[in-house]
Amino acid sequence: MRPPRIRRISSSALVGAALVLAVAFAAAVAPQMAPHPPNAHDLRSRLRPPAWMDGGDSSHVLGTDQLGRDVASRILFGARVSMVVGILAVGISGTLGVTLGLVSGYLGGWGEVVIMRIADVQLAMPWILLAILIVAVVGSGLQNVILVLGVVGWVTYARIVRGSVMALREKEFVEAARALGAGSGRIIFRHLLPNVFSPIVVIATFNVASAIIGEAALSFLGLGVEPGIPTWGGMLADGRAYLASAWWLATFPGLAIMVSVLGINLLGDWARDVLDPRLRT
Repeated sequence: MRPPRIRRISSSALVGAALVLAVAFAAAVAPQMAPHPPNAHDLRSRLRPPAWMDGGDSSHVLGTDQLGRDVASRILFGARVSMVVGILAVGISGTLGVTLGLVSGYLGGWGEVVIMRIADVQLAMPWILLAILIVAVVGSGLQNVILVLGVVGWVTYARIVRGSVMALREKEFVEAARALGAGSGRIIFRHLLPNVFSPIVVIATFNVASAIIGEAALSFLGLGVEPGIPTWGGMLADGRAYLASAWWLATFPGLAIMVSVLGINLLGDWARDVLDPRLRT
């Protein structure tokens, strides 16, 4: 009998892993790596171009902004906000959505109807408008942004998990567990949850990228974290008024967002190919 074939990691997955690890490493060591404090003002050095351009300064590799703050340092500290928001928001939305999907898919009844109608109403509204509405009510701030992005992202988990559970709840292993006297809670979390874990991982991977973009969008609109905390979206908002004279103010934060989202999406594609049996060859 031939041994099972080991699935090779694709080059795109390696690139994605390298990008994500680079961003995570930059976020972790930002206080040690940053050449300047992120909010240190120096009006004498305002709007300095990157170091390789005429008028640049080697102490400000990516230049300075309109207040003389170092762009590279602010990008490094902005990575911390993006990673924290992405991971915690997905943790909240995943926990909420998976729990509701498991319960509604297995128990059914009026609870399933209520949960799915709420999901339908939320899907009918663009998520960014819903996020803006909630932030306008509860206020801005890092904790509120994480909570808002976590709340608006639960629907995808709930609908996919519900569909998977409905297909599994009449299978033989569930019937056997029920015949042995297992309660609903044990069946849901001991037998059903492990069998729907693969799509959860794939959804979570892509939703980290969505949460990073969501935080950047809210910060760009002035509804994100506090002004004193460097964020990529806030840097984009500050740099849009200087696109003609100081292109680096918006370009480098935009590249940081692009690199992070690209790396996460590449990993998500690989995870989908590995975990989805329908895509295996």
